Amino acid sequence: MDSIERLRARERELQAQLARLDADDAALRVDRSDATADDEHDPEGSTLSGEWQRVDALRASTRDELAQVATALSRVDAGTYGVCERCGRPIPEARLEVRPQATMCVACASLG
Repeated sequence: MDSIERLRARERELQAQLARLDADDAALRVDRSDATADDEHDPEGSTLSGEWQRVDALRASTRDELAQVATALSRVDAGTYGVCERCGRPIPEARLEVRPQATMCVACASLG
C-alpha cells in the first residue's frame, strides 16, 4: 500500500471513528439529561462528566487528524504531496509510511 492509499484508508478510519464518537456523545447527552442520574456519587465507575470530557477530547483529536489528512489529500491534488513545506526536499517514503499526512521531512520537523 502506498502513502496515498494509506491516507485514504486513514481518512475512512477517522470518519468511522468520528461517527462512533458522535454517537457516544449523543448517548451521553441523553444520559446526562436524565434528572435521576447521580453519577457524581457513584463510586463504581467514571462520572458522566468525566466520560463526556474524554469523548469530547477524542472527538477534537480525531477532527484534527482528519483535517491533517484532508490537507495532505489536497497536496496530492496539487502535486505537492511528499515534498517538505519548509525546505522543498522530498519527504522520505519511510516517514510517509508512518505518518502519511506529514508535511515536513524529518530534519525540518525536528526544528519545530
